[in-house]
Amino acid sequence: MAIAGKNLKYLRKLRGWTQEEFSNKLGIKRSLLGAYEEERADPRIEVLEQVGEMFKLTLDELLLKDLGDSKGNYLAKRRAQKMATGSSEIQLVPVKAAAGYLAGYADPEFLDELNTFTLPMLAPGSYRAFEIVGDSMLPTPSGSVIVGEKVDDVEDVRNNNTYIVISRNEGIVYKRVLKNTRARNKFTLISDNVAYQPYNINAEDVIELWKATMVISKANTQQRWDVNQLANVVSDLQEQVSKLKKKKAN
Repeated sequence: MAIAGKNLKYLRKLRGWTQEEFSNKLGIKRSLLGAYEEERADPRIEVLEQVGEMFKLTLDELLLKDLGDSKGNYLAKRRAQKMATGSSEIQLVPVKAAAGYLAGYADPEFLDELNTFTLPMLAPGSYRAFEIVGDSMLPTPSGSVIVGEKVDDVEDVRNNNTYIVISRNEGIVYKRVLKNTRARNKFTLISDNVAYQPYNINAEDVIELWKATMVISKANTQQRWDVNQLANVVSDLQEQVSKLKKKKAN
């Protein structure tokens, strides 16, 4: 079963997992996975069954096919499966994949390995979902997933709407965006949590923009706000916007 060990190594590297991470997912020792990959031992059937479920592959495919041959019968199959569903699948970028996304956002192989889901209530379009952490956009809680629609032209950005902004210097952030009327090459990013100050980024550093269309969060994690709190937030936001307008006018 030498080809099976080779396939395990190929699939692990395709996901960007270390041997320690992959072995933990399979419930085996790292040294045993190493033995499989180095063809010093044959993978047990129950291990291959786990891998098959994880990657949606049959035992025959794991045992008889070189999945890495010509960059991937496996990847071609995954693409065909997605097209056959008839639904527009939304790729999810979890926090742990954020660093890899900055390098692989345009790489079909990287994108193919992201987990996907569908939301039938969305209008046709190009969507992607990003997990966010931190309290800068409260009351949207940390750990929420923001579903965004792709913005192909920065001219389509609408002031004070929320976007997933992906830039070379800031990485992946979820903010309200203001276009700078005097300096067209800059955006001002504003947090909903007024404890965080607005800041500017250069438009040329922006890699992608995704307009937020839906927020998915776990039950009972949404922070409750009373009327006074909301009034204070609105007042602070208005003050921040007023200050920004005055700075631009000077």
